[in-house]
Amino acid sequence: MERVLILPPRVTETGLAFADAARRRGMRVETLHTWRLPEHLAGHPGAHLYAGPLFADAVGAELGAGLLEPDQDWLARLPREATRRDIVFTTLAQARLLDRPAFVKPPDDKSFPARVYPSGADLPGTDVLEDGTAVLISDVVAFEVEFRLFVAAGRVLAASRYAVGGELDLATSAEDARCAEASAFAAGLFAAGMPELPSAVVIDVGLLADPATGRPEWAVIEANAAWASGHYAADPDGALDVVLAASRPVADIAPADRHFLRRLPSVSR
Repeated sequence: MERVLILPPRVTETGLAFADAARRRGMRVETLHTWRLPEHLAGHPGAHLYAGPLFADAVGAELGAGLLEPDQDWLARLPREATRRDIVFTTLAQARLLDRPAFVKPPDDKSFPARVYPSGADLPGTDVLEDGTAVLISDVVAFEVEFRLFVAAGRVLAASRYAVGGELDLATSAEDARCAEASAFAAGLFAAGMPELPSAVVIDVGLLADPATGRPEWAVIEANAAWASGHYAADPDGALDVVLAASRPVADIAPADRHFLRRLPSVSR
């Protein structure tokens, strides 16, 4: 069976890196020219998708894609020892009542900018987004350094530094030895008793200064769908392994992962 990596019309640097990695392993790469799935790809038994959420929603159901993503409230269910800050999963209506600065983000899409809002009054209004829109509200913190980890079956297959002091600053795992520490910390998130994650996922972690000691401590930033995440400076071959595991024909998804399948809207031709 031929395996195919499908890319959207707007191909990112990560998409190009994954395309090269896919070709090296004998896969065919198809870059679509429209937001319509060609007939020859409908229900393709060897198809994998790398794309943003909106494009995945447009073609995923017809493709027969099984797209794994973490639960929207996963971050809020972690113990504070893992996040080192208070995080609440709630609705935009509740977030609009905030009378203090807070970091507010949509849990799994880009429906509004993820950033620090001075108060709830500064969030998008009801004319833009409905009251019931899911959000994550977090204490305002400043990560000293941030890392992205591509994880499959609890093992980190690729890692990269992507920010220092809140500014984009890429480094490979060979260039920043702390990638190994970040990987060890992330592996602990799969220990017994921790909130579950899909078997293939991207996890962002970073170092936060402890308020009492000033010593940097590891903390979870967020988890993301691998099939929609940039690889930064991570090894594209290892990252692609995770992407392929997180985006494959729905019939190939193991029972333990079915809870993590993205709900795709049906598309009629």
